[in-house]
Amino acid sequence: MSAADFLIGGADGQGLYQLGRLGNRHGLVTGATGTGKTVTLQVLAESYARMGVPVFAADIKGDLSGIATAGTPHPKIDERLAVMPAENFSFQGCPVIFWDVFGRSGHPLRSTISEMGPLLLSSLLDVNETQSGILYACFRIADEQGLLLLDLKDLRAMLQFMSENAAELRGTYGNISAASVGALQRQLLVLEEQGGDIFFGEPAVSLADLMHVDFSGTGVVSILDASSLMSRSPKIYATFLLWLLAELFEQLPEVGNPEKPVMVFFFDEAHLLFDNAPKALVDKIEQVVRLIRSKGVGIYFITQSPADVPEQILGQLGLKIQHALRAYTPKEQKAVRSVAASFRANPAFDTGEAIVALGTGEALVSALDEKGRPGMVEKILIRPPGSRIGPLSDQERQTILSRSPLKGRYDAVLDRESAFELLQVRARESMIRAQEAKQDEKKDARQDGGWFSGSGRRQGVGEAMVKSAARTIGSRLGREILRGVLGSLFGGKR
Repeated sequence: MSAADFLIGGADGQGLYQLGRLGNRHGLVTGATGTGKTVTLQVLAESYARMGVPVFAADIKGDLSGIATAGTPHPKIDERLAVMPAENFSFQGCPVIFWDVFGRSGHPLRSTISEMGPLLLSSLLDVNETQSGILYACFRIADEQGLLLLDLKDLRAMLQFMSENAAELRGTYGNISAASVGALQRQLLVLEEQGGDIFFGEPAVSLADLMHVDFSGTGVVSILDASSLMSRSPKIYATFLLWLLAELFEQLPEVGNPEKPVMVFFFDEAHLLFDNAPKALVDKIEQVVRLIRSKGVGIYFITQSPADVPEQILGQLGLKIQHALRAYTPKEQKAVRSVAASFRANPAFDTGEAIVALGTGEALVSALDEKGRPGMVEKILIRPPGSRIGPLSDQERQTILSRSPLKGRYDAVLDRESAFELLQVRARESMIRAQEAKQDEKKDARQDGGWFSGSGRRQGVGEAMVKSAARTIGSRLGREILRGVLGSLFGGKR
């Protein structure tokens, strides 16, 4: 065992370990509600942090915040530790930075429209193929015209600009119907009500601020308080996590197979990432999960059933921790058999029967061996965390926030010049030019009317004579002049 390996749990004096150098091979934690998934997540997160790996985790119920402070002795903890190999167990917390989209229980967490991109934004807005095409055109036009899309008002202004100039844009970007633009504008109103106006803007979160290691070499655990976000907009929660994953994939350098991960992500309620997601998005997630391990990033999905994760992504996951599943209906029983078949069988017990008989804190676990092969499934007790099981108090959370190294960096909203402001300037300049042109026309009309009739309101005798002469000339000489001009333009002869 190396210093980068850690104990997941054990039974009968035997332990089951996660090899640190395989931490970027990803993992899955599943089980019914109340079977111990959150504590398992906490054990994995603090284990990676103690080996010096930065961790990002979403806290759906608020229970994960206890990782920031030391746990307390308890007879049940002693009982559980007694069935595992002797380890240097101690009660201690991890360095933590709290984040919150709404800025109430953590540092404000934002992204910009431009960084999110049209694919993720289409999924977030739940639009059809035609409306998605208009979003792609919107980003292309903004890029070509040097217009930054930072917040919702920028995107709204761009869509309005496209609608007003649809005729001129049609030749390059296709049909831009008012109905499709209107549908997108309505979806933006819904997104705004769900908190999109707070989430989209600047300063956007920097990836470097999610990848800290403290002075002692312990990885900092970044915790997103997602309780309020989940109640208002599960879509924003899922889309943000996907964006964060894509940003890491694009920005981090290749590191091959390091001794320990560069960073580890825990995606709680992972089914939200895939529910009603278009195939293009699922394919993108599969690609990122498959390739990001070469960047040293480990991804761990936490959800109720393995069926919540598409098969092409399940095949990329190394560590599998299965807590108890319920099997009361034929459909649930079929799901249990399917889960059991996904493990490498252990002759010591029936996997399907074991899944429904597991108690709280017990799990079936399959980890990769030293050659990267799935190990035989083992029935174990999950190691207790050294940090507190349960949430922090509000006062404890505020104390940690007051000492945060990021204090003040994200608090004030930055609203710099972007598409909304620039399009407003263009609109004003266009209006001024139109007014000046109209005034020039009126001035010319008054001058012409004064020369012929002195009033500008009625046609004078002289003006009538000139117009009559023009019509006479036009019938003969005008045609000759027109043919001469056209001949010059197209290279013909007079």
